[in-house]
Amino acid sequence: MRIGLVEVSQETDTFNPLPTTMADFASFGLYEGREIVEHGRGDGTVGGYLSVVEPRDDVETVGITRGLGVAGGRIDAESLAYFEERVRHGLATAGRLDGLAMHLHGACAADGLDDVEGRLLSIARDVVGPAVPIVLTLDHHANITQQMVDHCDALVGFRTQPHDPFETGEASTQLLLAILDGRARPAMAWRKIPLLSHQEQYLTSGGPMKAWFDRARALEREPGVLSVSLFPMQPWLDVDEAGWAAVVVTNDDRARAERLADDLADLCWSMRDEFQVKTSIAPHEAVRRAEAADAGIVILSDQGDSVFGGSAGDSTVLLESMLRQRITKRALIPLIDADAVGRLAAAGVGATVTTTIGGTATPFFRPLEVTGTVRNVGQKTLRFDDAPFGEFDMGPTVVLDVGPITLLISTYRGLAGNHPGVYRAFGVEPRDYHVAVVKTASNFQYFRPISTEVIRVDTPGPTQSDILGLPWRRVPRPIYPLDEMSDRRR
Repeated sequence: MRIGLVEVSQETDTFNPLPTTMADFASFGLYEGREIVEHGRGDGTVGGYLSVVEPRDDVETVGITRGLGVAGGRIDAESLAYFEERVRHGLATAGRLDGLAMHLHGACAADGLDDVEGRLLSIARDVVGPAVPIVLTLDHHANITQQMVDHCDALVGFRTQPHDPFETGEASTQLLLAILDGRARPAMAWRKIPLLSHQEQYLTSGGPMKAWFDRARALEREPGVLSVSLFPMQPWLDVDEAGWAAVVVTNDDRARAERLADDLADLCWSMRDEFQVKTSIAPHEAVRRAEAADAGIVILSDQGDSVFGGSAGDSTVLLESMLRQRITKRALIPLIDADAVGRLAAAGVGATVTTTIGGTATPFFRPLEVTGTVRNVGQKTLRFDDAPFGEFDMGPTVVLDVGPITLLISTYRGLAGNHPGVYRAFGVEPRDYHVAVVKTASNFQYFRPISTEVIRVDTPGPTQSDILGLPWRRVPRPIYPLDEMSDRRR
């Protein structure tokens, strides 16, 4: 049997005005045909897909297109047109397909379009026709829409946060093969939940999210339940079908799927206030607490500038606080600022430079003047076996020492400074430092082996925890907690 394979993934933060462009996708690689297979082995959803199909000699994978933009502002018109054309042309010229595996994100919006995944699925369905099964693999921060559900036979979301893309790719592929082998007839039901929340309760290892996801895993162990996926939508997506969702796929039992989807939505709604609990602390307090810690590397989670959530990585808030408090212990801070990289690279290694950095991409931050010494200048293509993004290029990158603070300033986001291997690639050993700022609200796992504590910092920005302070305009109303609601059914 022949299975088409599509991977297009970008998580949009609509409060970040900086568009995601083809350069952002190109920094992670754009692939077609067999290139998708060759670059997809290992981690990620495509890696999980390949681990299931490659041992079978009766499956041929037909690569259609692959592009990762990770996270950022809305994708621009050029990027949308590119992937629309690649999906349409790739499927039209692929020959006969027995099934289609589409690995998307689920929270991608474009300039003038709120639902990119729905558009790509609609195009795919138009080309392959109604008889070809389409199984959709999504990040569990997806915003499920009617168009998505209408144009796929089943959808499967990540099971954990931090994410489990490889395992989810395996699960969705096994479901697709069960459909193609005649062992499953999917019946899918879903419920939209009028709920928003910040990211501080998003980890599935504890709190209300664990209770909700544990219930989903328990239901999947029941006979006849093919998949249960929960979708606490990415928190900074101001679009016209926004909200959390629960999706249940049973084996030819729609009534049961409908009942279970209702039960899961009710459970979530009963915990709506627990999802709003914040544990983050003010920036100055966080810096004081981190410097006072006895030993090891203390992680400061810059909640408002999470590049994995779609921010631009240009916040100077924690840097300014460290400089104002005159910290003495060594600290690492990543920053994305192409203009600053250009100025510092031109000055050269060893130069002492006074310049402004950061605060150029979004209205949440301001540029900050610093004086520092250029330690390193370079550009490298990186890949880490424990990160699901494959190869990535952070563009020209500069290491700048400002007193005890070392800044990693890059042109593209890549993994920012959220993985210690990024620092090592540019000659900086994180173990030599006492504090490390990470631009993520939940992906602390890469630093976990060398860190002793994580402090969530209540910083402003496009990914801030203060969701009530963001300028919501497009979400359907009423929606909790923007509006008082006692019943999830509007």
